[in-house]
Amino acid sequence: MKLRRNLTALVLGLSTIAAFAQSGNTETRQIKEEGKTVFNPHWFMQVQAGASHTVGEAKFGDLISPAAALNVGYQFTPLWGLRAGLSGWEAKGAWVSPETIYKYNYLQGNVDATLDLSNLFCGYNPTRFFNAYLFGGIGVNGAFNNDEAVALNDAGHRLEYLWRDSKVNVVGRFGLGTNLRISDHVFFNIEVNANTMSDKYNSKKAGNSDWQFNALAGFTFKFGKTYTKTEPVYYEPTPVPPTPEPVVEEKKEEPAPEPVVVQPMKQNIYFVINSSEIRNSEQSKVSALAAYLKEHTDAKVSLCGYADKNTGNARINKKLSKERAEAVAEALKAQGISADRITVDYKGDTVQPFSTMEENRVTVCIAE
Repeated sequence: MKLRRNLTALVLGLSTIAAFAQSGNTETRQIKEEGKTVFNPHWFMQVQAGASHTVGEAKFGDLISPAAALNVGYQFTPLWGLRAGLSGWEAKGAWVSPETIYKYNYLQGNVDATLDLSNLFCGYNPTRFFNAYLFGGIGVNGAFNNDEAVALNDAGHRLEYLWRDSKVNVVGRFGLGTNLRISDHVFFNIEVNANTMSDKYNSKKAGNSDWQFNALAGFTFKFGKTYTKTEPVYYEPTPVPPTPEPVVEEKKEEPAPEPVVVQPMKQNIYFVINSSEIRNSEQSKVSALAAYLKEHTDAKVSLCGYADKNTGNARINKKLSKERAEAVAEALKAQGISADRITVDYKGDTVQPFSTMEENRVTVCIAE
C-alpha cells in the first residue's frame, strides 16, 4: 500500500510539473511582420533537343527534322527575364511533282524576352512544381548545305528562290514553355515555339512567309541563390507592472499628504509597411491611452509619427509619418478625447527612434 501511495504521489507531481512547463512553452508571441520569401535575380541555362517542322507541300511527318537549342539568360524579376540562344540542326523542303523531299542545315541565334505566367497569375512561389512561361523575340537564321535542292533545280525543276551556298534570314519568333521543378536549381523543361522568316528560306516561292515550328524538351539550370526566406519579426513582450503594495492607514493624525505624482504613459503604435491604418492588434494600446486620459483629466498626450528610411523616399515618408500620427489622434478623438489635449508631430524618416526598420513604422505616444 505504501509503495502504491508513493507511486501515485510521484505521478501527480510529474504531471503538475509537465502542466506548468507546457503552459509556459505555449505562450504565443505576437507577430509584428510575417516572414517572407524574397526573389533574388539570377542566371539560368537551358539545354534542349527535339523535333522541328518546316511548313511545306508534303505530309506533316515527311517534313519533321531533328533540332537542338542552348539558351543562357538572366531572370531580372519574378515576372521578366531575358535570354540569348543558339539553335539549329536540319530543315526540310518539298517539291510537289514528282514528290521529292530535300534537306538542308541551319544555325539560328536569337534573343527572347520571357514572361513567367505562373508568377503573373498565381503569385511568386519558388517551390511551385509547374512554372509556365511565354516568350517572344527576334533572331538571325543562317542556312547552308542546300545541295539536295540545288541538284533538284539542276535536274530541271525550277526553284524560284533557290540559294546555293548559304542564306541569311531575319527571324521573328514566339512560344510557350514550362519548367517542372526537380529541385531549386534543376527543372525539366518542355517548350514549343514558332519562327517566321522570308519566303526564300526553303528555296521555293509561295508568296508568304516561311514558318518553322519546334517542339523541344530538356533541362533548365538556375545558378546561385534564387530566393531568400526572411524570419518573422515579433513584438517585444509587454512587461507586467508590479502589484502595488497596500497602503497601511495609521490612525494618528498626520500632515496633509503630498500630491500624488501621476506617472506618464507611453505607447508605441506600430504600422505595417506603407500604411497608416491602425491594426486590430494595436487598438488595445489606443484604448489604454484613452482610458489614461479620461482618468487623468489634466493630462495631455503628444503623438509623433515616424517612417523607416529603408523604404520609400523622404517625401513619401514625411507624408506617411504625418498620416500615422493623425490616425492615432483621430482614434483618440473617437473615444472622447478632446482635440486640445492632443499634440501631433511627425519626423518622416529623418529620425529613427529604434534599431529595426519594422519598429520605425510607428507613432510614439506620451501622455502626462
